[in-house]
Amino acid sequence: MSRRIPRLPSWLPFDAYLLALAATVALAALLPARGTSAEVAGGASTGAVALLFFLYGARLSTAEALDGLKHWRLHLTVLACTFVAFPLLGLASGGLVPYVLTPELQAGFLFLCLVPSTIQSSIAFTSIARGNVPAAICAGSFSSLAGILVTPLLAALLLGSTGGGFSADSLLKIVFQLLVPFLAGQLLRRWVGGFLTRHKKVLGLVDRGSILLVVYTAFSEGMVAGVWHQVTPARLGALLAAEAVLLALMLTLSWYGARRLGFGRADRIAIQFAGSKKSLAAGLPMASVIFGAHASLAVLPLMLFHQMQLMVCAVIAKRRARDPEEPPFRDDPAGAADSGPLSDPAVTVSR
Repeated sequence: MSRRIPRLPSWLPFDAYLLALAATVALAALLPARGTSAEVAGGASTGAVALLFFLYGARLSTAEALDGLKHWRLHLTVLACTFVAFPLLGLASGGLVPYVLTPELQAGFLFLCLVPSTIQSSIAFTSIARGNVPAAICAGSFSSLAGILVTPLLAALLLGSTGGGFSADSLLKIVFQLLVPFLAGQLLRRWVGGFLTRHKKVLGLVDRGSILLVVYTAFSEGMVAGVWHQVTPARLGALLAAEAVLLALMLTLSWYGARRLGFGRADRIAIQFAGSKKSLAAGLPMASVIFGAHASLAVLPLMLFHQMQLMVCAVIAKRRARDPEEPPFRDDPAGAADSGPLSDPAVTVSR
């Protein structure tokens, strides 16, 4: 008799992509790209970043984004969590140097706080928790769109020379590798949008493959430069503890802050999940442009935080799903109508 290969339960926040990320890091540690191969990998990584942001632009529906502006108070709250509260906590982490974090790890920790929110996982967890799914879709989209400009600008302001030397050349790289492809995708959306919709699964593999290439290139550069001797088990444990505190603070602030502002339950769920998470898919390409050869340590805090947020939010979403219903607040007439789950339960949460 043939045996079926055991699979993890679908509700667990682990999937093949996260395993592929770990395998890519291991490959870079064992067989880092050197010399000519490093140049080829670097060029391919640059092209992959441009392709990623072109696809982001081509997929974002301008009409849906404009329609989502009707719920502007919720979106401003999410943006404030993502680009105000998170960066302030990131700056406060400077007090952990050098006793808890090294300067390099703290720079990566601060960069993590500047990255935009997620889209897919925010939607998925909001759906599981019976929150305002349309609001989560728009909030994640607005955050990703704003992050193309806001994240590099905040990095220039707050990281300075720590980010590998943020100069006019760095700004041009960001414009040509991130902003120009994104705008090109928006301009060509009317012609390529249908193709992208029909080949969603294939393009999802392209997305993930591009990110894996960026990870391999960044970690290879770190191995060749010999930076990994700075990350001792004690430093890694301290980094995980700091990130756990960061996540707990943002989950608490986004939930109770939204309640204080008068949002109903469905909206508070969308705010909590969109306002407390960071996008690995957007952050890794940005780090490769902003940090250059220093990107390996800079992306480590983001990769660890990404896994942590999935595990914690999966538990919270399950508990929120069992909460009793409550009537919408007076300023949230659409809350009850928009709080149903997505019709498609197979929403991925790995990004």
